[in-house]
Amino acid sequence: MNLIVNADKNWGIGKNNELLVQIPNDMKMFRSTTIGNVVVMGRKTLESFPNGKPLPKRTNIVLTKNKNYAAKGAIVVHSKEELLEELKKYPEEDIFVIGGESIYRMLLPYCTTAYVTRTDYAYDADTYFPNLDELPEWKLVEESEEETYFDIEYRFTKYEKS
Repeated sequence: MNLIVNADKNWGIGKNNELLVQIPNDMKMFRSTTIGNVVVMGRKTLESFPNGKPLPKRTNIVLTKNKNYAAKGAIVVHSKEELLEELKKYPEEDIFVIGGESIYRMLLPYCTTAYVTRTDYAYDADTYFPNLDELPEWKLVEESEEETYFDIEYRFTKYEKS
C-alpha cells in the first residue's frame, strides 16, 4: 500500500480542513500517480474536494464512523476492519492513502511506499503527518531537484519502509 502527501518543514499537512498550499505541479503529480488506482480517505478529506465529490477516474474509498453517511460514486466503510477487508479486493500497489491525519496514522503501518512532496516552509498547520525521517523503518530513497512555484520551494521525495 502507498500513501501520498504534501508536508511542510514541520510535517504539517493542513489547516481548517484545507491543504496548506496548492502547487500546480504537485497536483499534477498527485493526479498522474493516483489516476486508475484506489484512493483511501476520511470523510473530511472527501468533503474538502470541489463540491465534496469523489475524485474522477479512481476508486474512492471513504472511512467514516457515521453509519448514515453516503457519498455518490464512493465506497463508504465504517471501521478499520471493514476498510482492510475492502482493500483486499485490490492489488496493494494500486492503493494510495490520501488523508487526512487520522487515516494516515491508522494506515501508515500497512504502507510500504510514501510519496511526499516536501515544501520548504513552515505553515500554520493544525494537522500533521508523522515525521518519516524520525521513524527508523522508513528510508528516503528518492529526492528530486528543488523546484519553485512563485516563492515556494519544494521537492518530490519517495520513502520506502524496510
